[in-house]
Amino acid sequence: MTRRRVRLLAAVGVPLLLMAGGATGWALTPDAAPTAPPVAGPPTSAPAAPTSAAQAAERVPVAAPAPDDLPVIDYDRAPSGFPADPDTMDTTPLTEGLHPTRRIAAYTAPGGRPLAFLAPTINGVELTMPIAERRAGWTAVLLPSANRRLAWLPPGGYTTVALTDQIVVERKPHRLTWYRAGQPLRSWEVSLGQRGQETPLGRTFILGRTPPPQSVYGGVDIFALGSVPDDPAAVPPSLRGAHIGIHSWYHDGELGRKTTNGCIRLTRSGQRMLLAEVRPGTEVVVVDELPAPPPTA
Repeated sequence: MTRRRVRLLAAVGVPLLLMAGGATGWALTPDAAPTAPPVAGPPTSAPAAPTSAAQAAERVPVAAPAPDDLPVIDYDRAPSGFPADPDTMDTTPLTEGLHPTRRIAAYTAPGGRPLAFLAPTINGVELTMPIAERRAGWTAVLLPSANRRLAWLPPGGYTTVALTDQIVVERKPHRLTWYRAGQPLRSWEVSLGQRGQETPLGRTFILGRTPPPQSVYGGVDIFALGSVPDDPAAVPPSLRGAHIGIHSWYHDGELGRKTTNGCIRLTRSGQRMLLAEVRPGTEVVVVDELPAPPPTA
């Protein structure tokens, strides 16, 4: 599997990664309490007649035609106007991803306004986005190249894939935890963004991976995330337009500290394990701190 370099935030004083040639082929926790199902009571009237397929289709909001000149979302910052992710701090795992099979329009809401197109790849990297919500026949995904934003997609033009993993990053204890099927597998101490360049909070996802451009990364590939700096002007000029990343470093002396330009830095062995086990499209959630587990009896 070949890899294509993408730009992401490095540690302080390290240049960004530039796009390079070569095609890329991606193949692609703490659970929230479930909602209780409604309790069935005695019938008060005759059962309703079955709804026909035509009647059901009428309830799906129609997608307004998307102008051909809308921007295509790429590695640069996504257009403004997309809705906020209302559950961005929710650590309930997102277990299904969406991969566009053609260029599809991204809307502000079911039946809303089209703002951009999503393509099957971003700069040659196959795009898989976690599904955050379904409503009225439409599907909401975490938006790439943006922070804490959703895009709503009408039916058709995509395939779905199961996502078994999740990464949760806690800023206060400087901890990254890898979950599979909702169960924690491994945790690592990490370095995070320095003051003014804090690692962005909220839900995002692994966009792709890139080879390390310099020896300071410890010779280990890097995960580029869908998130970008909250304050683009706060990062050094050479890093403008870069994405947040998960990567290792040539030494572990800064783990547990705020030393990066927003990236998440862990040990080389930990990064290698994640690269081997976790696929692009996997959800990443950054919170300040997870609630403490209840005491055992």
